[in-house]
Amino acid sequence: MKEQKIKKTRKKVSKPSSATVVAENSKKPSSLSKDNEEKAAEAVGNLIAVVRIAGEVEIKKEIVNTLYRLRLRRKYSCTLIDSKNMGLMGMLNKVRHQVAFGEIDEEMLVRLLNARGQKVEKASLLDKSNENSKKAAKAVNYEEAASELMNGKTLTELGFKGFFRLHPPRKGIKSKQIYPKGVLGNHKKDINKLLERML
Repeated sequence: MKEQKIKKTRKKVSKPSSATVVAENSKKPSSLSKDNEEKAAEAVGNLIAVVRIAGEVEIKKEIVNTLYRLRLRRKYSCTLIDSKNMGLMGMLNKVRHQVAFGEIDEEMLVRLLNARGQKVEKASLLDKSNENSKKAAKAVNYEEAASELMNGKTLTELGFKGFFRLHPPRKGIKSKQIYPKGVLGNHKKDINKLLERML
C-alpha cells in the first residue's frame, strides 16, 4: 500500500518541447549587435555625419581598424553614414567614444560639399589656383548632390571622395567628455553647429 501511495504522489516532469524553446528564445534579442546599432541610431535621421575626434594614442587596434573602415583615418576627418545601413551603424556604435555624430541637415550638407568636398579627379575642387579645378567646381551642382545624398546615394557614387578633411573646431572643444558636456557621442541635430565651426 505504501508503494502505491508513493507512486500516486510522484509528479511527472515533462521536458520542454523544441517549439517551446524556440518561442522563448524568440522573445530575447536576436543579437547584441542589433541592440548596439539601435542605440547608435537613436534619435538620428537618415543621413549621419560622423567626425573623428580622437587621435591614435591609447586606442585599441580594433577601434583604429574600425575607424579606418569608416574612412576616418585622421583626426577631424568626416564621413557620411546612412542610418538604414545596419553594418555601418554597428561600426559607428563601436567607435562612438572616439567620434562625434548626428543628423546632418541638407543646408549644412550643401555647405560641407562646397567647402570641403573633393572630386575623385586628380585636380581637387579646393585647389583654386588650378584652372581645371575652377571649371570643375562650376560644373558641380552642390544642391543636387546634397539632395541625392539625403535620398540614399553615397559620396563615391556621385564622384566625390568618401570623406571630408575638416578644420579643427574654432573656439576649441572638450574632446574627452561626452556630449553635451563635451563633444564625443551623439549630438543629434546639434552636429550641424559643430560642423559649422569646422568648415
